[in-house]
Amino acid sequence: MPHFFVKSENIENNNILISDIENYRHIARALRAKVGEKLLLIDENQIQYETIISKITPKEIICEINKSYHSNRDLEFDLFLAQSPLRSDAQLTVMEKATELGIRGVYPVITDNCALSKELASKKQEKWQKVMFEASKQCERAKIPTCFQVDTIDNVIKNDFDRIIVFGERSTELSLKKYLTANPIKKREKVLVIIGPEGGFSEQEFEYYRNKNFPILSLGNLILKAETAVIAGLGDIIYEYQG
Repeated sequence: MPHFFVKSENIENNNILISDIENYRHIARALRAKVGEKLLLIDENQIQYETIISKITPKEIICEINKSYHSNRDLEFDLFLAQSPLRSDAQLTVMEKATELGIRGVYPVITDNCALSKELASKKQEKWQKVMFEASKQCERAKIPTCFQVDTIDNVIKNDFDRIIVFGERSTELSLKKYLTANPIKKREKVLVIIGPEGGFSEQEFEYYRNKNFPILSLGNLILKAETAVIAGLGDIIYEYQG
């Protein structure tokens, strides 16, 4: 069922009015929806609405609400990613898959081996945010994650995180599973995961993390591409929490 974001101010008398240009064009022109077809809508209060299109005019669509309920498409803890931006499609994959995995936000960070300059990465932020928005629609997320301004790790960690985890492919023998078994994530905990570029973190960066006493964890013996490490790392954290 197609899924779209709406505002609660456009809900009245069991009907939802869709009049913004982007949603209207997508539903009426791209999807060529017709009266009687179903739409799944969600508002800023995380209320999900199962609706049927009752009217389509040249400028607006009216949907009748059949059922409404609070969305449960969310993690029980706040998961954030600090990640060194990759080139082209690889970074779009990171943004899409991180969104599907329930991330609250992504901090693009410039590292010693970063594939992009700060200037170039900053120009791509708007595109990355749009990818996260579209991915949220596809996987029925109630909250759209944020792509933050390009920054440094030193500035990002100044935010109020309950714990910070670093993934390193060669600099640790401590596995994520062992770490989380001994230190399970708590409900509503704010967790930051740091993942480096294709070339990995520099020794100076690893020394920085050690001095901060951040756990540096392994995802196993395999050497993963950076975008794969994001998917594996976030997925494993979610699995261990739910397990």
